[in-house]
Amino acid sequence: MQIDDTAALIVIDVQQGFDDPRWGERDNPDAEANIGRLITAWSDAARPIVLVRHDSVEPGSTLAAGSPGNALKDVVADAPHDLFVTKNVNSAFYGQPDLHAWLQARGIRQLVITGIQTNMCVETTTRMAGNLGYDVMLPLDATHTFDLEGPGGIRLTAAELARATAVNLEGGGFARVVTTDEVLSA
Repeated sequence: MQIDDTAALIVIDVQQGFDDPRWGERDNPDAEANIGRLITAWSDAARPIVLVRHDSVEPGSTLAAGSPGNALKDVVADAPHDLFVTKNVNSAFYGQPDLHAWLQARGIRQLVITGIQTNMCVETTTRMAGNLGYDVMLPLDATHTFDLEGPGGIRLTAAELARATAVNLEGGGFARVVTTDEVLSA
């Protein structure tokens, strides 16, 4: 694996609201530490960093704009960054300012995507990045998600959802699923 000098690190929705117990059981307690390691490495190498924040428009959301839960977690709150995107849907490519235009204007073709939730905003953004032709790496251990119930009472654990995301993204040709250590050693 080789990381371009211009590869952008995209950090999605690392927000206080995800610490609210109503989200339920989560996986990967090391996600934030791994995100911090990636931010430090990107900053030290003077590579571009993009922070993304979800400004929920759903009533009562823990991520509602202006609420305490909307704030970024400490690991990213003071992180150096080149672009700050806000969104109210799953994909960072539908946020403001326009992420795709910003990346294109700088000739950035390689992305490392991290954040919360693995199977929601991280997966959606990664799929779109792959569709837009970016070379995408997803360090799965720099993401986390929560148990989720679907149709007919089917319930998957956060770990099962993360594995499904890994299969969807790599198996579907959207991204290479890697570890934080593999990215840092590249």
